[in-house]
Amino acid sequence: MSYAEILASKVIGGGKISKEEAMKLYSEPLEEICAKADEIRKHFCADRFDVCTIINGKSGRCSEDCKFCAQSAHHKTNTESYPLLSPDELTEKAKRDFSKGVAHYGIVTSGRNLSDEEVDRVCEAVRKIKAETGISVCVSLGLLTEEQYRKLKEAGVVRVHNNLETSEKFFPNVCTTHKFSDKVKAIKAAQRAGLPICSGGIMGIGESVEDRVDMAFSLRELGVKNVPVNMLNPIAGTPLALRQVLGEDELRRIIAVYRFILPDAFIRLAGGRGLLEDMGRECFESGANASISGNMLTTSGFSVESDMKLFDELGFRIEYCDD
Repeated sequence: MSYAEILASKVIGGGKISKEEAMKLYSEPLEEICAKADEIRKHFCADRFDVCTIINGKSGRCSEDCKFCAQSAHHKTNTESYPLLSPDELTEKAKRDFSKGVAHYGIVTSGRNLSDEEVDRVCEAVRKIKAETGISVCVSLGLLTEEQYRKLKEAGVVRVHNNLETSEKFFPNVCTTHKFSDKVKAIKAAQRAGLPICSGGIMGIGESVEDRVDMAFSLRELGVKNVPVNMLNPIAGTPLALRQVLGEDELRRIIAVYRFILPDAFIRLAGGRGLLEDMGRECFESGANASISGNMLTTSGFSVESDMKLFDELGFRIEYCDD
């Protein structure tokens, strides 16, 4: 048996792989890893597939200095800036996406966090969306408090997104205005409020293979079951503007190894997917079983219509996937 087969049997049998095993697996033949990752995905998740769309609910002028982000006030980009959208504006897009078969809708805002007043406005929008559509709503609002998360849950939010971005060791190379521990603190606050977490990171920002693996183990330790895998889309004006785009095979390898570490998670192809010529088809055959559809926050993606056709061709069943 190949090493990928040995570890796949271990995982399907209910075992967990170690960091050392994951590091060794990472260098095994790509096609073997991907094929076994897809077997693990089918065993734990069957054909279930979680599609979400997002809206840039508040754009630009962010106080944080994340090196990859076009919305940071520390960088000179051409990103549009505007305050928090109204409940009517947030609901309008939710209704359009729901009519196209999307089961999950995310409200994303720039900035370290939202004020209590802004959180109340988001709550108003969530109640309106729930009253007028059947779509599930998640939020990505920065580093909020447990009390704020409880308000959001009471309004109808079903999940909180907060990316770790990378490993704890590499994080200071990505952002200096907040810490990895701040991310973890916010995630745990949301969990105490009874909200499941969507958290992952961005690949191709200068991190090592060990950083990628370490982040996956941090997510496993936190009990995260929804894991977005973003690929850097270099934006002019950011410190990472000149970085070479990650190769598609490398992204497949990352996703496949993540499936071994997080066997029952919904591993979501997210930012940077618009750079993939095959729309991510090979990644979805390598262990991924969720995606952001439509445009990202400041970059373009694929249309919901073309995505739904692709997911159907791949034999997936679209639904909102509970954690």
